[in-house]
Amino acid sequence: MYELPKLPYSYNALEPYIDAQTMELHHAKHHATYVAKLNEAIAKHPELEGQTVESLLMSLETMPEDIRTAVKNHGGGHFNHSFFWTVMNPPASGGGGGMPQGVLLEAITKTFGGFDVFKSEFTKVAAGHFGSGWAWLTRDAAGKLKVNSLPNQDSPISIKEMPLLTLDLWEHAYYLKYQNRRAEYIENWWNIVNWEKVGNNFGK
Repeated sequence: MYELPKLPYSYNALEPYIDAQTMELHHAKHHATYVAKLNEAIAKHPELEGQTVESLLMSLETMPEDIRTAVKNHGGGHFNHSFFWTVMNPPASGGGGGMPQGVLLEAITKTFGGFDVFKSEFTKVAAGHFGSGWAWLTRDAAGKLKVNSLPNQDSPISIKEMPLLTLDLWEHAYYLKYQNRRAEYIENWWNIVNWEKVGNNFGK
């Protein structure tokens, strides 16, 4: 059985950038529903029990047809949200915002021409994404960094890319506080990015 992970901080820890009510609904309701629906799908095929959600998403093409869409949507929702929680850090901790360091900064500079250029590109992709989905910084099979967006609950690991950083663009992630002001949500989110965690993801 897949389980809803505990957040690494309290629901109000990301304020004022993401409010406590949004975080509680997002985690305890939306994410929890993806977990429950994924468990329902896997229960139909006991031979799949025990596989990690990453393993499921990386082998969608061989997934039983009757649950393939459910695994893609609900497994993706579980994975994406679990990943999203870890790449944010409470501003009060002093570990949120700023910019990356070390080899990750070097890679970003080499690929995009500088951190500010990367930040602008990521912001542009996130703001320009139509409908629900996610903005991602990933590393492809050749080791190259990429910024892109994926629809709904699609995950980069399903297309053989390693996720490094993501931003949830579904309205439930920001609408209570920002309403239709997605651009403001995106801009404020940079203040809570956990660059230490993103750097660790890059180093894997």
